Amino acid sequence: MKVLVPVKRVIDYNVKPRVKSDGSGVDLANVKMSMNPFDEISVEEAIRLKEAGKVEEIIAVSVGPAKAQETLRTALAMGADRAILIETPDDVGSTVEPLAVAKLLQMVAEEEQPGLIILGKQAIDDDSNQTGQMLAALMDRPQGTFANALEVDGDSITVKREIDGGLETVKLQLPAIITTDLRLNEPRYASLPNIMKAKKKQLDIKTPADYGIDIANRLTTTHVAEPPVRQAGEKVEDIDQLVAKLKALGVA
Repeated sequence: MKVLVPVKRVIDYNVKPRVKSDGSGVDLANVKMSMNPFDEISVEEAIRLKEAGKVEEIIAVSVGPAKAQETLRTALAMGADRAILIETPDDVGSTVEPLAVAKLLQMVAEEEQPGLIILGKQAIDDDSNQTGQMLAALMDRPQGTFANALEVDGDSITVKREIDGGLETVKLQLPAIITTDLRLNEPRYASLPNIMKAKKKQLDIKTPADYGIDIANRLTTTHVAEPPVRQAGEKVEDIDQLVAKLKALGVA
């Protein structure tokens, strides 16, 4: 069975994003970029399935600018077998909308015919949490979202998923689409020998035009601003003073 693992190049999670002075977006100049953390979990899970003998080939795919090759090389160093970059112009590389990404992934999946597609539940740059669900709808495949445990058994997969207030277990028929949550696994670090081997692994370059997909944005960002600075708290001497303060604020 093949597994398709989409990965996204985002601002490194250790970096504090900076808003552009004109409020038009987030400043990406000279900022450290890395693989989306949820996508690292997806790659790790695919590798574990391969190590367990459930998967024969792992294909990493990314939609983004030429520099996204670095992200794909990271996936290859972790253990993916080959990669596909759907290259977009730099000016739209970080703003391809979820529906366009889902349509591109659909085209790749129709070519590769994977038995399983594992995506991170969301990207930490836009937090859309839409691509996996949109892809499942486009392909009319069963989906298990927010997975924190999964088990492949023959032609089916059992997914334990996180929901409000607890866990839900669903059983899906393959081929299926999974989105991963934080507690699914702990991604491995790529070793130096594997990083060197990754440089020789196959990485194909495609464009949206190759798949006949229009990636023009349908949404316009009107303004981006940093959250307001949190105001300092106020200490009170006793309960009576606390109640009086709350009444003055109209919350008691």
